[in-house]
Amino acid sequence: MAANPSSSSGFRVPRPAAFGQDPGGERLARIHASPHFGDGVFRNPGGPARTRPAGSGKALAKIYLDKDARRRRTPRGAVPVHATTLADLSRPPATGLRLTWLGHSSVLAEIDGHRVLFDPVWGERCSPFPFAGPRRLHPVPLPLAALGPVDVVVISHDHYDHLDMPTIKALAGTDALFAVPLGVGAHLEHWGVSPDRLRELDWHESARVGGLTLTATPARHFCGRGLRNTQHTLWASWVVAGDRHRVYHSGDTGYFEGFRDIGAAHGPFDATMIQIGAYSEFWPKNHTDYTPLPGMWPDIHMTPVQGVQAHLDLQGGAPGGVLLPIHWGTFNL
Repeated sequence: MAANPSSSSGFRVPRPAAFGQDPGGERLARIHASPHFGDGVFRNPGGPARTRPAGSGKALAKIYLDKDARRRRTPRGAVPVHATTLADLSRPPATGLRLTWLGHSSVLAEIDGHRVLFDPVWGERCSPFPFAGPRRLHPVPLPLAALGPVDVVVISHDHYDHLDMPTIKALAGTDALFAVPLGVGAHLEHWGVSPDRLRELDWHESARVGGLTLTATPARHFCGRGLRNTQHTLWASWVVAGDRHRVYHSGDTGYFEGFRDIGAAHGPFDATMIQIGAYSEFWPKNHTDYTPLPGMWPDIHMTPVQGVQAHLDLQGGAPGGVLLPIHWGTFNL
């Protein structure tokens, strides 16, 4: 726990370390100078996004407590997990590209001789507290220490199911670099990652790491870890390009027209990792035409059908590349 002063009396109250750290100093100045920041918050492409479920509290409570609805949100059996081993990962990919899905949005991408770890979450719960919050529906496929060396860790945004403090602290003890959206570096520094190992990017900015080029690209989502959501940390999707291959990781996002622009600028992709989970009839409408499910119009997450459409957009409208669906099957959000 860290202590933060209250706004009035100077009384210091405990703040969980997992809340992270708000940006300050040069980092905050850089945030304020971003073309994507205005009126005190980062702004979504395509206009403001609703970040809370629509509908009355009574309706939400009814569907949450309903026995049949709860059963539909729970796997009927054990989630099958391939027991990945270090021996599996020690064999170089035959084509130069291999993606290993490690649950939720965590993916190990081996690309042209480099190893990139996206949104690593090895914690039992995606929560600041060990006793509350969504719990894993399956064990991790392998211990973090058995993953082997990683060249760069890529974080899409600072929500607990994508940025896990214990996992970051463990990775801070390795030689990995960290690529994060603007503002998120404050959390990592607070947890022991040295500033020289951070590559902190605004949308459309790139960093060279070894033989890879990593580019932060827009997404339609939001941020926040503490009791206050300051919107002072950015969310992003990511393009990683090697000498021969290029991949895309969506992070969390609603469907928006920007997928076509990202594909035109950086695609086509050999593989895309696209978020398809955590949506329901209570997420608000965003007035796109890419879902066949009445009432399910996520503004900050995508349905499976929208995920496929995003993949096609990223590929220039034609089928191509491999789509790996992520953000499902691990946590009940």
